[in-house]
Formats: sequence, structure tokens, C-alpha cells
Amino acid sequence: MTVPPGRPLPLLTLDNAFFWTSGADGLLRFQECGSCSALIHPPQPVCRYCRGRALGVRAVSGFATLIGFTVNHRFSLPGLPAPYVVAQVAIEEDPRVRLTTNAVGCDPESLELGMRMEVVFERAEDVWLPLFRPAAPDAPPAPPADEEAPGGDPLHETAPEEVRRYVRPMVTREKFEDRVAISGIGASQIGRRLMVSPLSLTVRACERAVADAGLTLDDIDGLSTYPGGGAFGGFAEGGVTALESALGIRPTWHNGGPETFGPGGSVIAAMLAVAGGLARHVLCFRTLWEATHAEQVRRGEIAPPAGRVAGWTAPFGAVSAAHTLAQNAQRHFHRYGTTRETLGWIALNQRANAGLNPAAVYRDPMTMDDYLAARTITTPFGLYDCDVPCDGAIAVIVSAADAARDLARPPVLVEAVGTQIIERLEWDQSTLTHEPQVLGQAAHLWTRTSLRPEDVDVALLYDGFTFNCLSWIEALGFCGIGEAKDFLEGGKNIARDGLLPLNTHGGQLSHGRTHGMGLVHEAVVQLRGDGGARQVRDARVAAVSSGGLTPSGVLLLRTET
Repeated sequence: MTVPPGRPLPLLTLDNAFFWTSGADGLLRFQECGSCSALIHPPQPVCRYCRGRALGVRAVSGFATLIGFTVNHRFSLPGLPAPYVVAQVAIEEDPRVRLTTNAVGCDPESLELGMRMEVVFERAEDVWLPLFRPAAPDAPPAPPADEEAPGGDPLHETAPEEVRRYVRPMVTREKFEDRVAISGIGASQIGRRLMVSPLSLTVRACERAVADAGLTLDDIDGLSTYPGGGAFGGFAEGGVTALESALGIRPTWHNGGPETFGPGGSVIAAMLAVAGGLARHVLCFRTLWEATHAEQVRRGEIAPPAGRVAGWTAPFGAVSAAHTLAQNAQRHFHRYGTTRETLGWIALNQRANAGLNPAAVYRDPMTMDDYLAARTITTPFGLYDCDVPCDGAIAVIVSAADAARDLARPPVLVEAVGTQIIERLEWDQSTLTHEPQVLGQAAHLWTRTSLRPEDVDVALLYDGFTFNCLSWIEALGFCGIGEAKDFLEGGKNIARDGLLPLNTHGGQLSHGRTHGMGLVHEAVVQLRGDGGARQVRDARVAAVSSGGLTPSGVLLLRTET
């Protein structure tokens, strides 16, 4: 078959052309290690399992196990109108290899996790896309399972409870965290379609943070941001280059890029620079103008990117993090009995808190019926499971601890950070039941402090989607793995007067998508006691997480007394 024109097609390279063209003869092929016989996907110059370099290409049977799927309702692409099914399958010959694909030739209601699937190729120009349909009853039997394969379950996945086994011990007894503090915070206006330049928002937030700390721009000797200039259209202001050009700061140290400790990784990087003596006061900033960007695209004032795409998921319409996380959520539902109502309590909590925050985008009350009746985005996510695209900038100043104690506001100290990568980085090759890049970083955090989860007074946990937040709650030990359904029931435990006051400013679900930096800002507000009507009583310790899916980071912040 030939697919309709317009679907995003992969960019063929020397590394991947064999995969995208192998369907010409009806066979599915993967890279194979000649030393240990492992299948490697995506293709690499070395085997990740035995580090061997004798690599070749192997044709497989084309049969796989369905390990996840989501019915997309929100996103329509040329040649791929909604609704369509984004699925993940594990290859029978080596279930460590998973493909994001489309489930075709069936009613989505008939799909069940664990069912056997078979490949069917559809041609698009010079590419053969491997799609999967339920296997025919008379299909050849599955190959025998490899009992020696690593992992311990049919998909060779490290159990969430076992991730802590791989945490590396502290290198030294001295912690860099003890030498740094947060001395200032600032925010621009937060809103929908503000129609102002992103750099203007950045400058406003930075000026407010500098003033909040009692510093001047001449005191700033470091700049740090995520994701940096030119990255993620609609998600940034131009990076360090743009801000330095506007303000003339002349930093002795600077940092910017997406491969860091999550969207708030600029703050952790700044801490390392200050602790290492490269700077005294680092201005960290994050700007989004996603709402205005989307409006300008709608008006035809900005042309969206066109042409072939890199990566392995977009050709199948998996164009949003929602398509990955929805499948993680589905597997959590399947394994632990979680429900949509479980996620709903998170959305309702954030909306209730936003009602007390004049800066929040969405402040109207919301009921569980409102949540459940909202339009579907991609199953099981509805509209209120997703954060609010907005325009806004957040700035945070990281200072040397001794200098911070002499500034305008009491310093917020850093107790510990969690940054270690333990899980696979590729979204569809990584953790199945929780958001990837959450379990490892959370486990790492608790090895750098004597404090425990019960010592946390307020939690600011990344909630790009409700399921992000649930993953962090379990990963950080606020409840056991798989126990979120009971912990979140009724919303009492996460309310402002509950066991774990959560996202007190409204989170990204109602305050607005500030990509993690808004969580850091709110943690400082709470630890200073400046939360007003939303203030958590006697808040002394705050947990703040940033990101997931991408490399993430988590902070444990505290007051001085």
C-alpha cells in the first residue's frame, strides 16, 4: 500500500536508511551485534549491552507484542487525520527493542496490551513505514523466550523499585550544594497570546530577579538558560546571546543548551559554576512564548518547519510528548489499577490552588465532572490533563551562600540535587510504567541528604501532564510505587493543608507552562513565607522537580533555620 501524501517522513541517513527502506521486500530489519546477538535500536556504532563493534543487519519475523497504545484525537497531520492509533510494540526476537508505530487494520476498541501484532508495510515515496496489525490466528508461533536475556521480565525492563540499585555513591563527603543559595526570583507577566517579544519578557523577569536580590546588573557575572538560542521554536527567546546583547552583562561564565538536568537544569548548572568559583551571582532564566508563536503560525505570520524529520516517532504521528506519556499512563493503569479519576485529583488540586494566585492563567473552579467531560486529547488524557501553553518568563539568581546572606532577602539554601541518568534516554525505549527520567533522578536525590520524604513540607513537581506529577510522587517516595491511586484519592493528601501540599501556585496545569522554572519560583515564594492566601504553614523544606522524558533534575531546597 501507499500512504497518502503529506505525512511526516523520516530523513534518510547512512545509519538509518537500511531500516526505513527494508520493507521493500516485506522484511523488517534491525541492527544486530555479532558478538552477543542483541538487536540494537536505534542504530548505534557500538552495542550498548556488550560494547562490541561487530555490527550487522538482521531480518526478523515481523511479529511483536503490543505494549502500549493511545488513540489520538487532538492532532491531525496531512495524510494522517485524527483519530489514529499511536502504538508501541516490542519485537519478539529481542523485546528490548521497541518501535513506535501505528496500529492499523483493527477497531481500536479491540486492542489489548500483550496481544500479538504483525508488521505490514506502507510505502511513502522512498520510505516503507512499518505499521502493525493484530496477528492472524494462523500466524507462525512466537520464538522461545531467551531466559538469559537481561532484565527479569518479558520486556527486560528494570523494575521501578530496583532503579535505586544503580545509583552511584557520592564522590566526596563535601557537597557543592552547601556552597550555594537562591538569592532572588522574578517573573514577567504570564498569559495567553500576549503578543509581545519573548526577549522583552525575559528582560522584565531578569530585572525583577536582580532587584529582588538587592543586586544590580553589574553584580551579575554568570548567565544560564535552557534550551538556549535557536532551539525549540516557540519555546525560547534566543538564549544567552540575546540577553547579553540586550543588557551588556559580560559574564565570566555562561551556559545554555537542552542536554542538561531538565528544563530547570540551568539552575543546577549555575550552582556548580558558583560552587566551583567561576561566578558569584548567576542569573538563570527561562522564557516561553508558545501561545503567541502558535497564534502567529495560525495567522500565517510564521511558517512551521517543513521537510523530512529526524527521529523515529513523527512519521507515525507521535508528534507530542502526550503520545508517549499517554502510553506510560495506560500501562500504569493496567499494572496498578490507576484510573482517570486518579489523574483528575491532580488537575483539581492545581486548579484550586490557581484560584488563589492572581498570576495564574486558569482560575475558574473545576469539578471532577468538568475534568471527566473535557474533550479527549489522546487517550487516556483529556484537555485538563495537559498544561496551559502561555507566554512568560521566569528568572532565578544563584549566588554563593556567603554572599547571599548579605543580600536583601533571606537565602533559600540547597540541601541536595538529583541528576543521575539510569533509564534509557530514548522515550519509547525507556521506562514503561512511569515517566522516563524520573525514577533515576529521584533515587539519586535521597543519597545526597539525610532528609527523607516525610521531611518535605511542600512539593513543586513537574506537571506538563497530570501523569508527570503522579510519576514524581511515586518516584520520590511520597507514596510507594503503584500506590498513587490510594494516596491521591479525594485529593486531601495533596491539598495545601494535606500531607504533601502540591503545586501551590496552580502548577503548569493551571498557572501556565513555564517549563519547570515556575516551580522553582514558587518553591522560593513558599520557603520565604510570601505565598499569601496559598501559603503553606511553616514551610521549611521544598522538593522541586524539573522535566522528565528529557534528562531531568530534582532539587531539595530549605530555609536556613
